[in-house]
Amino acid sequence: MAKEELITMEGAIDEVLPDGRFGVTLDNEHRIICYTAGKMRRYRIRSVVGDRVHVEMTPYDLSKGRIVFRERTPGQAPAGARKRVYRR
Repeated sequence: MAKEELITMEGAIDEVLPDGRFGVTLDNEHRIICYTAGKMRRYRIRSVVGDRVHVEMTPYDLSKGRIVFRERTPGQAPAGARKRVYRR
């Protein structure tokens, strides 16, 4: 057994807070404050209110967590590349 095993839960984002943090309501009705994982920031994965997410928490502090996965919402097209607009 590892020294610190992470707890993974699912929830929905209900509030976007300043400084890259989010208010997440878990499936068991607890509300926690989360930040996005480094890979999500690196690949610019955006999260908005209503997104379903997977959250990792440490057993030492169950009021904070890290968003590690954002589930795809049905009907939403993939982001793809943006068109460049050249102005003179």
